Amino acid sequence: MRPLDIQQIGQELAIKWADGTESFIALEQLRRCCPCAGCQGETDIMGNVYKNPPAPLTAKAFELTRMVTVGGYAIQPVWGDGHNTGIFSFDYLRKVGQV
Repeated sequence: MRPLDIQQIGQELAIKWADGTESFIALEQLRRCCPCAGCQGETDIMGNVYKNPPAPLTAKAFELTRMVTVGGYAIQPVWGDGHNTGIFSFDYLRKVGQV
């Protein structure tokens, strides 16, 4: 499913999908769902999960400074605290919007 439009509206990311539905995702929720290995961890072949130690997120962590389109399948948010390694596929973004 591809989005037709993605915009920040206040403290939410608004997405209009090709099927006519819309998602509104709070920026804090979007950041907390960051799929990068540093945030969610990385699993080795034995099933062990490795990730960064938990760090408190400041208010800057929830400020969306810009979004980069990745190919035709994802967006990469850039946050006010400099975090920019999360790549949100459109499928994953749609799931986050349904939580």
